[in-house]
Amino acid sequence: MAKRRKLEAPSAEDLSKIEEEFRRETSPRKGAPIAQVAGEAAGAYEPGNPEERANRARDAEDAQSYREATEKGLITEEIPLDLIDPESMPRDRTVMDKDSLAELEWSIALHGLRLPIEIYKLPEPRYGRIYGVLSGYRRYYVIEGMRKKYPDAPEFKTIKSIVRDPEQLGGAFSAMVEENEIRQDLSHYERGRIAVIAAQEGAFVNTEAAVNQLFGVSSKAKRSKIRSFAMIFEELGDLLAFPEKLTEKQGLRVASALRDGAAQRLREVLESGQGTDSASEWDLIEAVLKEIGPTEPDPKRGGRPRVAVPPPGWNDNDTLRTTNGITMRREYQNGDFIIRFKGKQVNSTMIEVAMIELERFLQRDQ
Repeated sequence: MAKRRKLEAPSAEDLSKIEEEFRRETSPRKGAPIAQVAGEAAGAYEPGNPEERANRARDAEDAQSYREATEKGLITEEIPLDLIDPESMPRDRTVMDKDSLAELEWSIALHGLRLPIEIYKLPEPRYGRIYGVLSGYRRYYVIEGMRKKYPDAPEFKTIKSIVRDPEQLGGAFSAMVEENEIRQDLSHYERGRIAVIAAQEGAFVNTEAAVNQLFGVSSKAKRSKIRSFAMIFEELGDLLAFPEKLTEKQGLRVASALRDGAAQRLREVLESGQGTDSASEWDLIEAVLKEIGPTEPDPKRGGRPRVAVPPPGWNDNDTLRTTNGITMRREYQNGDFIIRFKGKQVNSTMIEVAMIELERFLQRDQ
């Protein structure tokens, strides 16, 4: 019979060594292996069959592509006209040619609107309208007119539009000028006018900066001419009835006269009311230019006689011309005295004030 081996219990020191070695050779686990595997499987599981899962993946990709295209301004939308404010910003073009508008309307009637307009979201809604026109004002104008002609036609209730961020385009004014310079050349006066308005609206620190930014690709000489027409708009824009008819040479002569201090005299003659068309308006201006100094003679000019602008004061016993361009003339007809008022500043309000002053004079104690 074999002799049994006697076992001895390990000491406390031996147990400490064994425990320390065990901890060193094994890594701690946060959870049981089966729990970890089950969690990973649940996270990776997608409901549905393989085709449904593939469709969901494509939908997610399409949604991301749409968001990116919208941010880049590549998506055309049908926007109701009632949501667009066409006058949200001053326009650079002051006159729209009727013939070109008629041609555009005919083209849209035949083929629809092929080129979308560009709009931008207003900082605050105006009368229920949430978008402003950035470029394509003429297209909007024509579609709006066709909606009025054919109120029941659904194709004229909305307009193809691309929503833009004007800041990404270098500013709303720059984008508008860029479109019109490409599609239909602006007149010298329109260029100067929009530069002044852009500065007044706070888009640029002054007119000089506006010209340099809006027409930065133009030559130095062209920008100088634009600044001259900007001065004409600042000094005479409220009185000129046909400013777009000014030629480059005429505008530079007027700008030179303005620099020489002729603004007040030019305003006086323009307020006289004699400029009934572009030719007569220029005759008034040219009369002042001849007053302040010699001008280069034009041997080719002929036809209409030049207008002699009467100076302020009594021209005769019956006619008085005021310094602001209003002419008062006394007449006698059939036993009655008549006072006639003439001039661009004459309106119903001014006549009412004149009547009140006459009433005070006639009713005061003699």
